[in-house]
Amino acid sequence: MSDFFTMHPGETAAPVPPGPALCAGTAAMRRVHRVFLWAYDEAPGLVRSAQPGDTERASYVGEVLGTFDRLLHVHHESEDALMYPKLSQRAPACALHAEQMIEQHRQVAERLVAIEPLRLQWMTAADSLAGEDLAQRYADLSALLKVHLRREVTEVMPAVEKVMTEEELASMAKHSQDEFSVKVMLAYLGLVLATNPPGEREELFKDIPAPIRLAYRLLGRRLYRKQYSTLFPGREVPATL
Repeated sequence: MSDFFTMHPGETAAPVPPGPALCAGTAAMRRVHRVFLWAYDEAPGLVRSAQPGDTERASYVGEVLGTFDRLLHVHHESEDALMYPKLSQRAPACALHAEQMIEQHRQVAERLVAIEPLRLQWMTAADSLAGEDLAQRYADLSALLKVHLRREVTEVMPAVEKVMTEEELASMAKHSQDEFSVKVMLAYLGLVLATNPPGEREELFKDIPAPIRLAYRLLGRRLYRKQYSTLFPGREVPATL
């Protein structure tokens, strides 16, 4: 996954404004995007792992995937509100790239809206036809994200680093965190750490406030391991910190 964020032939990065970098936005976005790439790559198989009529399994998987759907939506919402307007205002030459990313956000949101009622229906009945429809919709969303999340990092974030401060970048993360319970965010942190390579996960962890690091060590790591082992019975739980 560490080599995933590479521009493809024919793609063009937004013009990078002159001057020093004001934040480490590219690295931060890459680390967050890895967990979404992992989650939606796994989503179709997770849906198919529930046998027809197994509402207990469908309910659990559906709840976890629903949380990721909300995390993804809020992540994009924070970028639309707090990142792209600043980029367009402070670096007008980047406005076209900002518009392209926002349009891809709209396409993601459109898919999430279509997925939600189907996911809720499947959770209560574990119907095989609904489950296969849901799995295919998640596969379609995953394919879109593999384009969008890569291009956002490679084409846009180098310019963002020149126009946004660390404090402004942190405000985006806080916007997302405030939408979810502490338990959800602690388990999610475990997955973020697990889907990033050694070295980067340590850097990520250092940037987290000390009280959250302590809460993760006391509770979050256990929540992460329980969630992972329930989602993937028999699979080795990936290391975190």
